[in-house]
Amino acid sequence: MLLPDRTVLASLLRRYRVWERLSLAEPHDPARRRRLEDVAYTLCVLMGRRTAREAIIAAENYLARSGPRAVGMAGERH
Repeated sequence: MLLPDRTVLASLLRRYRVWERLSLAEPHDPARRRRLEDVAYTLCVLMGRRTAREAIIAAENYLARSGPRAVGMAGERH
């Protein structure tokens, strides 16, 4: 299984949290809600999960894991 780049994933988690806070501050703003949903969808795709909550948990666990970096296709280190 291919695993996402840790830097990209960490950036997405930060963006998700920013848009979540902004959406909570103004819950009726459709543009903020759409941005939050876009980032949540991307996290779901990257982590292979059905819900944003599951994707966030999986991403946090993946980023917290220590040890050797995952090896992707063509032997690249991630």
